[in-house]
Amino acid sequence: MPRSTVARTRARASVLAALTVTALVATGQPATAAPAPPAAEPLNRAFDRAAQEYGVPRDLLAAVGYGESRLDGHAGLPSQANGYGVMHLASNPENRSLEKAAALTGEPAERLRRNTAANILGGAAVLRDHADRLGLDRAERRDVNAWYPAVARYSEAEGPAAALYADTVFTFLAQGLTATAPGGEQVRVPSRPVAPDKDEVSAAGVYAQSPDYPSGLWVPAYSGNFVVGRKATVDKVIIHTTQGSYAGSISWYQNPASKVSAHYTIRSSDGEVTQSVREKDTAWHAGSVNSSSVGIEHEGYVDNPAWYTEAMYRSSAALTQHLAARYSIPKNRSHIIGHSEAPGATHTDPGPNWDWNHYMQLIGAPPAPPVTA
Repeated sequence: MPRSTVARTRARASVLAALTVTALVATGQPATAAPAPPAAEPLNRAFDRAAQEYGVPRDLLAAVGYGESRLDGHAGLPSQANGYGVMHLASNPENRSLEKAAALTGEPAERLRRNTAANILGGAAVLRDHADRLGLDRAERRDVNAWYPAVARYSEAEGPAAALYADTVFTFLAQGLTATAPGGEQVRVPSRPVAPDKDEVSAAGVYAQSPDYPSGLWVPAYSGNFVVGRKATVDKVIIHTTQGSYAGSISWYQNPASKVSAHYTIRSSDGEVTQSVREKDTAWHAGSVNSSSVGIEHEGYVDNPAWYTEAMYRSSAALTQHLAARYSIPKNRSHIIGHSEAPGATHTDPGPNWDWNHYMQLIGAPPAPPVTA
């Protein structure tokens, strides 16, 4: 439905200054687009081609891809939400962006899953479809700020989760980024002033305070993805990796089809914390130990150590310290464990790239006894 003239002319709200992205490399100079890449840079060429073909701002497209995957297609393997590639084209009961991209581009789903250039083209086509449904005209499509509601719709989330997703993308645009993709190619998005048009997005409660951890946010999971109350005393903290993006994972907990949730999720770039299940309730995150544990998800993928930033480690350690004090959990590796270490676990997270020694030092764990011969 096209927006009204009043909506189009409404003053745009500035991105909240509290949103920071410490892992990004800001250029410090406003710009509207990155320089044309050399011919040997296939990822940059793919973003340029898709942007031109579907009339999507190139830097917006790159920022969405960076937020979804850190520009890593993971060789066509799916995320926890059954999403694929740099643009996380998904195929699940609530998000059919993979099927939509196939219909819009004429590319087969298998190619969209595995071919990075096709995947980026598909992401651009889906973004343009959202823009058309919102009624953005040619002039508005040239203004990156007018794309905020289309970005929110790309997440296939609603309310706070959708606003959180779009705010993250626009923070990348505001701060700028230089990302190194697998293979060594660099993708650059210069910083620029942004004032996104949020008229079409309901952000009610998006910055609500966590009820159990005052420095965190609160975006609740779907009521059918956890159990009210507990059947056991909390005596463990379980460390997870999302196998997906921060906002995408929080949205996944709200999806009735997912049948999963976590108490907390931590963002890679700046350590932001969002709570989705009350600590007094049982989140569905670690099978047999759900009732006796608090689950903390960390944004990223186990095969890419770049997601495990110092900001994330320190934020997570502060949260674990808080939980250990509240529930008298011993600060040792018998009680602070990875998902892969839970009894009966079939998962591998947080994987070999998670620095357990550093993490345990940050939470104030006593040093391990020396090894004797």
